[in-house]
Formats: sequence, C-alpha cells, structure tokens
Amino acid sequence: MSGDLILAERAAVVVGGGSGIGLAVAQALAASGAGVVINARTGNAVRAAAGRIVNDGGKAMGIAGSAADSEVAEQLVHSCVAAYGGIDILVNCAGIAEPTGSSILTVSPVQWREQLDSHLTTVFNTCRAAAPLMAANGTGTIINTGSFAYLGDYGGTGYPAGKGAVLSLTLAMAAELKGSGVRVNAICPGAKTRLSTGPDYEAHIHDLHRRGLLDEMTMRASLDAPAPEHAAALYVYLASDAARDISGEIFIAAGGFVGSFARPAVQTVAYRDHTDQPPWSVGELSGLIDGH
Repeated sequence: MSGDLILAERAAVVVGGGSGIGLAVAQALAASGAGVVINARTGNAVRAAAGRIVNDGGKAMGIAGSAADSEVAEQLVHSCVAAYGGIDILVNCAGIAEPTGSSILTVSPVQWREQLDSHLTTVFNTCRAAAPLMAANGTGTIINTGSFAYLGDYGGTGYPAGKGAVLSLTLAMAAELKGSGVRVNAICPGAKTRLSTGPDYEAHIHDLHRRGLLDEMTMRASLDAPAPEHAAALYVYLASDAARDISGEIFIAAGGFVGSFARPAVQTVAYRDHTDQPPWSVGELSGLIDGH
C-alpha cells in the first residue's frame, strides 16, 4: 500500500465497490489508510475486491447483497462499526445500466423500479443507516454518485431520474445535516466502466449524436472515457479533512477535468403584485415567455 495516509484510522463503506468507479474508490480510500467495507451484489465480486486491497496492504472486508434491501444497508453500517470502531465515510457508487433502447415509450414498470432501486433506494437506505451514527458522533462524510445523465442528454428514463433524485437528496441531506458535523456531497464522474463500454453503449452514443442530443466533442469523450482511478481522487479529497468546509456541492470528475454544477437559480420572467392585480392571461404569458 502506498500514498499519504490522510484517512488513517477512518472507517468507510463503499456501496457498489466490486468494480469500476466503486472499486477504484475503495482502493484509493484504503491506500489513504481507511478500513473499508466493500459492498456489491455478488460474493465473488466483494471477495475479489477486498482481496486486492488486502494484498496491497490495506484493510478491507466484503459484504454481498443489494443495498436496496434496507437490511443489507444496515448490515453494511453495523459491520463497519464492528470491524473498524465506527463509520466515518459512506460512498454510494451502485448502479445498473438503462435497458438497451429504453425510453418513456418502451420502459416497463418493472424496469423503472429496478432503476430507481439501484440508484436511489440504495442511497436512501445506506444514508438512513449511517447518518444518525455520524450525527451522534458529530462527524462524518457522505459522498453520493450522480451522473451527467440527469440532464436528460443521454436519453433513458429510470437512470436519469434516479441519478437526478440522488443529487436532490444529496442537497437536501446536506441542508438537514448542516451543523451536525456531517458533510454530504455528490460527484458526477466520467469514467470507463462496464456501464460505458460495449457495442450497445457505443451504438447508443452514436444514436444520441445522430439525433442531436450530444455534440461531436461530447460524443467522442463518451466513447473514450478515462480510467476510474482519475475520478477516485476526488472522492478521497471529499472524504478527508482537507474538505472539512465543503458540503452540499455537486462535482464533476472526468479524467483530468474537475468541475462543479452551480445551484439552479430562479430567473424572473415577469412580476406583478397579486394583491391588486388579476392572474396573468394566456396571451400575456405567451408574450412574456416568448420574449424571455
């Protein structure tokens, strides 16, 4: 194990840590000194991931199962406390791909629920299990994983809806936990993973470009994403004391690029005092909004 031990004696849970970005994050946390509980759906994945970290000199254990099951989420947190004496860091990286060709015209109710469970319910369950312990201790950091897809540019239904909801939940939790010592942030990573490789994914990206949803530069970047290790560094930073004053932020990490999403701001289209003016007419609204 190498690297600065800026997370020495810290305890972390990484949901979705069996592969891709989650695995890179788990490895980076461990290399920085944290003890890590890795969660993935299958026993083989968590055993392999934990084994790699232990072989590198880090501290890790694995627990299989879907954190969309509240009992699994609670087990992750309780196991972290039992193994490492507490929980200081919670990282949510779980996710599944949108079904090929899925849109509001084709998605089934079952597929919709699977998407929301994987992306949103896992975050709610793990945060619900970890946040009270962190708040009671007056310290802790939660880092959730969103996606550029929440803007709708990448199509689909459940994936962008789930990721968008994760970002909203992140902002809400940051506000609720302000003053408790618990920080909550989100990262929208750009990285090559099992969700962003393969012929179906490539065909989807080319189709989005053909339909005008993705420009040429975004299409090329989507087809040639950087390794997950580049995104993992920002997770470690947000988990560390160096980010002690940062909460309620949505960051972007894609290769060498680091950015952030500004909080949406209201733009005034028109105003008049409702106490002595009638409701706007359709004609008035048409003129105001078209002009705006």
